[in-house]
Amino acid sequence: MPRCFWCNDDPLYIDYHDTEWGVPLCEPAALFELLLLEGFQAGLSWITVLKKRERYREVMFGFDVQRLAALADEEIEMLMQDPGIIRNRLKLKAARQNAQAWLRLDDPVALLWSFVGGRPRVNHFQGRGEVPAVTPEAEAMSRTLKKAGFTFVGPTICYAFMQASGMVMDHTTDCDRYRELAH
Repeated sequence: MPRCFWCNDDPLYIDYHDTEWGVPLCEPAALFELLLLEGFQAGLSWITVLKKRERYREVMFGFDVQRLAALADEEIEMLMQDPGIIRNRLKLKAARQNAQAWLRLDDPVALLWSFVGGRPRVNHFQGRGEVPAVTPEAEAMSRTLKKAGFTFVGPTICYAFMQASGMVMDHTTDCDRYRELAH
């Protein structure tokens, strides 16, 4: 099956590409988890985060926003000892800060989806050179989230989040998933 240029031959990556990436998410808990995971990816490859996702779900209370918002400094220090996750103190503190910011939002799902007009935007990119790393919508999302108190939500992270959550459908035109999702 033809896939997007970025998908390697790792079975975990193939499954993610074929079943998750670009599929519209509107469930608050799933969007929150994905936003945090995209922040953990900063400076790393997505496959690194994907391989650690199950462990993150275990140690981060299933990404329960209330519980993460109350994460104590001592718990962050314990997480820093866990080799099953990315041990970056700033990113772990960001998870707590972002949970607190998420809870202050009236309707986080509506806010996030507002940057694409409330419905998925289907792009028609043909290959590697056409898929952007940042868009004006991602820049606007980043500014809005930062003003709301989020961190690790730069424009590149926001665009990756928009792609992964199906806000934008960036499967390339030579990918079988493009043919399934674009029509």
